[in-house]
Amino acid sequence: MDAIDLEREIEKEFRKLPQHESQPTDFAPPSVRAPDLGMPDYVEHSDGATEIGKLSAEAVVREYEAAAKDIEALGDELTERAKQCEAMMREALVVTEELKETAARYRAEAKRVFLQIESCSLLTAEVRKICEEMKDRIATPATVETRAD
Repeated sequence: MDAIDLEREIEKEFRKLPQHESQPTDFAPPSVRAPDLGMPDYVEHSDGATEIGKLSAEAVVREYEAAAKDIEALGDELTERAKQCEAMMREALVVTEELKETAARYRAEAKRVFLQIESCSLLTAEVRKICEEMKDRIATPATVETRAD
């Protein structure tokens, strides 16, 4: 297949496509097309303005109005994000309080375990002391008192 055959195949495929009348806006990128806004309430044509002046002024004010609406939408989006931040902050404060309570419980448990260990240590020391005393008593022969009858 050479370039001429390829060209004929492409042309044949294009002819199969349905034909439609193209509109001028079909070729203009969306940013160039006029916005679908009516003329805003805050402006009105002056008496004696030429048709071209009116059309130009309308086109410019529509562009500004479209930009103003985009700015307002951005403000709405920012407000929504701020609400989300506030909600996250409230949740963070709740979690922080829970963490403080958990830390307090850990400290209370640490104190309980500390006291229990010291108590066991004291008891063990006392038991050892008693055992030593008993061992000493057992190891030392007891003197028997004799009674005179």
